[in-house]
Amino acid sequence: MTSSHPTLVPCQWFVRLAGPLDRRSAPRLALLFVGAVLARGRRTVTTWIRAARQSGRFQSCYLAVAAAGRKADSIAVRLLNEVIAPLATGSGRLTLAIDDTPTRRYGPYVQAAGVHHNPTPGPAGSPHVYGHVFVVLALLVEHGRWGVIGLPLLSRLYVREVDLPAIDPKHRPAFRTKLEMAVELLRWAKPWLGLLRRPIWLVADGAYAKKDVLKPAKALGVTVVSRLRKDAALRTVPGPRPAGRRGRPRVYGERVVDLAKRAGQRRGWSRGSFDLYDGAAVKRYKTFLATWRPAGGVIRVVLVDEPHGWRAYFCTDPRATVADVLTTIADRFSLEIAFREVKEVVGAGKQQVRFIHAGVGSFHVCLWTYSLTEAWAWRRSEAELVDRSESPWDEPTRRPSHADKRRAWCREILAGEILAILRAGPSDAEIQVAADRLLRLVA
Repeated sequence: MTSSHPTLVPCQWFVRLAGPLDRRSAPRLALLFVGAVLARGRRTVTTWIRAARQSGRFQSCYLAVAAAGRKADSIAVRLLNEVIAPLATGSGRLTLAIDDTPTRRYGPYVQAAGVHHNPTPGPAGSPHVYGHVFVVLALLVEHGRWGVIGLPLLSRLYVREVDLPAIDPKHRPAFRTKLEMAVELLRWAKPWLGLLRRPIWLVADGAYAKKDVLKPAKALGVTVVSRLRKDAALRTVPGPRPAGRRGRPRVYGERVVDLAKRAGQRRGWSRGSFDLYDGAAVKRYKTFLATWRPAGGVIRVVLVDEPHGWRAYFCTDPRATVADVLTTIADRFSLEIAFREVKEVVGAGKQQVRFIHAGVGSFHVCLWTYSLTEAWAWRRSEAELVDRSESPWDEPTRRPSHADKRRAWCREILAGEILAILRAGPSDAEIQVAADRLLRLVA
């Protein structure tokens, strides 16, 4: 993707991302990015403020977080153009992933919070969670040594229609379904990714494999790969139109395709080796073309025989191969890993802010610092990111975790501060201030 700006070094990322904000809020947001990277413990907004040494301006910092929520689209454009796009080298397709994830909230006065389905119940087994749900768009980029990594770009806060009346009319958003938000995110990304002149694919959970997403994606020229319902109303591909018949050619075939019967037939199965997840895997599969009304025409269907039963996947590009479909489905798991790391390592959901824009802004700060950390570590060796000599029980072939990368970046930021002080000939008071700052960050 072409840009009018030269390639930025990591120390300039925070300033560039905060650029769309007002000139009073932009410097504070840039410092909060640094604080979010350096923060330890329970990573609330207050820990960001302390780590950024902005405690005396805490009210202005909260306003900067809310401003980031309002300007999230503009900030994400800079993140994509100047940080993420240079990592997506090559001439192959670009793969986007969309999914939704909940974050817990506490208290009755949190705007836009509600009761949602909990996809990861955990030991307690609760099927519901009280909090916010965000529909997240990420770009899946393949690293030479660590495989595919999902880099979140932008999200939308989903608010149930029954929860909207509780929000102040001044801040109340219009009701939109998750599918409408997914299309909105896709329309945001298409113009910027289109500058690369590469095919764009979208992989999503089966919940997004509906006409509300498939037909707008087709209009944008985006290929969709997703899971297919076992009771999907498929039809055969229409044959050639008889000579002399008037009217438009048929789009959908006359016969019904029953996926259960196709999967139950013993003939037609093949075996192949595919590069999935962390290595090669042998799969028993069956593939064919069919027509499906939600997709608006012909799709590629792939049935996979798994130990616990068969599964069906589809691709809106009938020229796609089985390897294309299965590897793209496997790559979607990198977004699930990103969700886990954003919550457990970065601390998304621990910022118990009250107002809706502050909630959106704090969640985006967590997403963006995750992507920035991965981008910072992209071209660094494992020896620079993690010292395994202190953990002899660790597997030497394991790739560095996001926590390893984040700790390494913190060390570099703090080392830069120390060197900046030493170059200027520090006084005893400056040395004492730097030592106190380091101790506060460690303790």
